[in-house]
Amino acid sequence: INEMGISNYSFVLFQPVYFSFLQMRKKTMKTGFDFNIMVVGHSGLGKSTLVNTLFKSQVSRKSAGWARDDKIPKTVDIKAVSHVLEEGGVKMKLTVVDTPGFGDQINNDNCWEPISKYINEQYEKFLKEEVNITRKKRIPDTRVHCCLYFISPTGHSLRQLDVEFMKRLSHSVNIIPVIAKADTMTIEERQDFKQRVRKELEMGGIEFYPQKEFDEDMEDKSDNDKIREAMPFAVVGSDKEYQVNGKRVLGRKTAWGIVEVENPNHCEFAQLRDFLIRSHLQDLKEVTHNIHYETYRAKRLNENGGLHPISSNDTQESNL
Repeated sequence: INEMGISNYSFVLFQPVYFSFLQMRKKTMKTGFDFNIMVVGHSGLGKSTLVNTLFKSQVSRKSAGWARDDKIPKTVDIKAVSHVLEEGGVKMKLTVVDTPGFGDQINNDNCWEPISKYINEQYEKFLKEEVNITRKKRIPDTRVHCCLYFISPTGHSLRQLDVEFMKRLSHSVNIIPVIAKADTMTIEERQDFKQRVRKELEMGGIEFYPQKEFDEDMEDKSDNDKIREAMPFAVVGSDKEYQVNGKRVLGRKTAWGIVEVENPNHCEFAQLRDFLIRSHLQDLKEVTHNIHYETYRAKRLNENGGLHPISSNDTQESNL
């Protein structure tokens, strides 16, 4: 037994697993991975700015030729923009799925349907690739791993549309509710509003990510309970820098000073970023694959006797 309390026999026993892990890590760093995030909320809540601030890059719709003076679409218009980001030798293909037009009409009945349809279409694409006889070694993953739902900072209660959207889609995608433009409320108003939102979500039977039923062990539950108690995160986004105490910081300038985006005393942007990108990114992908996608897959395979395997010949014939 060595000084770490691990027997030489144990090391020999688990040595193949250890080297297999290193190989997987090296392969992931080489090939990179996909992460697909959807942003939903009515216009003017700073969705694009927040996502660009999160990933420190112009990854949202502004860089795809969308301008503020464009007319708001009459129906929900799904727009997906992809970028390859690299940090520390690891590549990530980030796709931001935007939903301009959501909640901006006089009549917003069923405005979640195009979004639900898009999410299911990505599951269907993945499923069809899976059942191919000669399928690709690496199936392109366009499935939505996370949906950031932007709540208007009214300080009163959720809109009926907010409740309806999250209730209808919480079982098909990981929903993370955030309170937008949190600097429009005082700290006391913000805390009261957060508590009210949590209560309304609980009363509506709406489960947001991380869902309690998917906690793997007591340590996982303890960590996730702290996150659930802090949600919805009250955030501020900005792509402008200002000088504060001799340092350049991202922030929003107001009549009474600078609201610092990454200062935890000003808003909860840093918590959202760490939660989304650092601590739970892989889990978001796993819950998408093992829970939401598997639910969709089981339902589809039970319909009409299931999907039949598609050969390359079948594909060629269908294209003729």
